[in-house]
Amino acid sequence: MKNPVSGTFRSLRNFNFRLWTAGGLVSNVGTWMQRVAQDWLVLTQLTHHNASALGIVMGLQFAPQLLFLPWTGSAADRLNQRKLLMLTQATMGVLALVLGVLTIAGVVRLWHVYVFAFLSGSAAALDAPVRQTFVAEMVGDEDLPNAVALNSTSFNAAQMIGPAVAGLLIARVGIGWAFLLNGLSFAAVLISMSFFRLSELHASARAHRSTSGFLEGFRYVWRKPDLRAILIMLFLIGTFGLNFPIFVSTMAVNVFHSDARGFGLLSSIMAVGTLSGALFAAGRRKPSLASLLAGAGVFGLGCTLAALAPGYWWFGAALVVIGAAGLTFTNGTNSIMQLSTEPAMRGRVMALRVGIALGGTPIGAPIVGWVANQFGPRWALGIGAGAGFAAALVAVFVLSSRKEPLLASGAGETAR
Repeated sequence: MKNPVSGTFRSLRNFNFRLWTAGGLVSNVGTWMQRVAQDWLVLTQLTHHNASALGIVMGLQFAPQLLFLPWTGSAADRLNQRKLLMLTQATMGVLALVLGVLTIAGVVRLWHVYVFAFLSGSAAALDAPVRQTFVAEMVGDEDLPNAVALNSTSFNAAQMIGPAVAGLLIARVGIGWAFLLNGLSFAAVLISMSFFRLSELHASARAHRSTSGFLEGFRYVWRKPDLRAILIMLFLIGTFGLNFPIFVSTMAVNVFHSDARGFGLLSSIMAVGTLSGALFAAGRRKPSLASLLAGAGVFGLGCTLAALAPGYWWFGAALVVIGAAGLTFTNGTNSIMQLSTEPAMRGRVMALRVGIALGGTPIGAPIVGWVANQFGPRWALGIGAGAGFAAALVAVFVLSSRKEPLLASGAGETAR
């Protein structure tokens, strides 16, 4: 009988992936520290609880995902992925260090945060599709869904630690130190990648050089109705639902009147749900459109419960539901789109996925922030709930219009 634990963590048998996961865990803790510190800096130090300003920061941070979409996917398909990742990781580390110095020196201004959000977002826009397709190069297609889920497990395990540590740092020594520690944490990724066994990378999973660019990737997706439907679902939830910095911070500050530690604790509580969802996904062999339907529907339900939460701990419980559902949904879209796409197109298709999922934030975040300011955070959460239910309806429509499962052909051919 197969050991379910070994099945859940099977990708860690790969030496390179073990190094990647260890370095990523350290860096992810720093990333979550910076996210909390940046939100707290904008909301309580640089503005007077202005959710719209926070929405602008989010918009600037994710706008590059769409602005640079014609180039980021092509870079992922054509350039050396390991070297490109080391460059983007180093760039984000330096930007975090500089922002930390400005904050500690007491000279940081709101426009500085805007600029650094855009610059960091630009590096992340180039980093994201490479990082996602590089997983296949490390473990191969057979273990790809498991490796994607374990990547999310690392990211969300860090979410349990980073926000809580950031809350303590902010309360005791100041916001800027969270930025500095995040900058230093990128060294863990760079060191781990420098020790990779290059001979063990799966060259067959690499995309081949091609003279065509982003438009070919767009046409490739447009010809596949299932991929089109997934992108629509991603747009809905990514644009109006994945605005957790606004949801959590405004509820913590304006509704429950929490301090920095209470705010950080809510983000850590949410990680309980996302970590559970990641481990569940790691134990599954392949995702399906039905799992996306379930994830989107429960996400909408979780946002509804959060909007109606009568107290701090009830809100935290709802965040656990949102985290598990959101992770199930986003991980599923990642694995399905990679496994149903030929290797030569993966970089461009994944860039399109990230661009749609995160690139809608410049549209949704300012709207959600404005609603939170004008009508209250609970109404902003209502928008997230509506996005989840709308995405679920898209999946219902697709499932009712066809008989064969989503991965019946594409995934099987790719995974052989």
